[in-house]
Amino acid sequence: MTRMNKPDFSIVVPCYNEAENLTSLLERFSKVIADKNIELVLVNNGSTDNSAALLKKLDLQYNFIHLVNIEINQGYGHGILTGLRQAEGDVLSWTHADLQTDPQDVIDGYNLLLKQPSIKSCYLKGDRKGRPLMDQFFTFGMSLFETVFLKHVLWDINAQPNIFHRSFFDKWQSLAPNDFSLDLYVLYMAKHLKLKVLRFAVMFPERIHGCSSWNTGFESKWKFIKRTITFSFSLKKELKNDPLYRS
Repeated sequence: MTRMNKPDFSIVVPCYNEAENLTSLLERFSKVIADKNIELVLVNNGSTDNSAALLKKLDLQYNFIHLVNIEINQGYGHGILTGLRQAEGDVLSWTHADLQTDPQDVIDGYNLLLKQPSIKSCYLKGDRKGRPLMDQFFTFGMSLFETVFLKHVLWDINAQPNIFHRSFFDKWQSLAPNDFSLDLYVLYMAKHLKLKVLRFAVMFPERIHGCSSWNTGFESKWKFIKRTITFSFSLKKELKNDPLYRS
């Protein structure tokens, strides 16, 4: 289909084995984007189901899609970063494809950003509501550890969506991790660079279709904790030698 002119806002959505959700996801985005100058950067992040074929089919139906294909999955963060680097908007965002975060939340966050005196100095991130008690406990523990260890208030690190100006992305992308630590890294850099971090409430219901690619029980949470702690130590060490850290 005929594509739009250069978009004002780009929303990156990494898709890893989300075939069951893609049709509903695009129907929902088509309603909230409507005639806005927004592109949806859909990244097939090395899916092993029929996501790639379905995305190609959906790409023919909607003129706001910017399709990116990664043949072999190289990590959650890699998929998002690949999408962000190919995005064309001045304002960037990412969210998930599982519909646990409503696409309308991304639009609401973008509208909130536009109301700020300086969009370049702001970073918007969701604040998840309606989650199971066990997940809230897990989030509290990780948030407390990261806040103490990295000396910045880092709460609900993996909440979606994330919305920011391209100028912020240009400052941190070269050091960004390719795994699930990306959310921590970007929130940390927003705090460190003294951006105005705005949190807004988003409902976070259970998945309708499919299963999480990582959150499958206590064992997966424990592995996630160990990876995040390991990354936190390496992040603190590496940033001490980086000009951005000393800015």
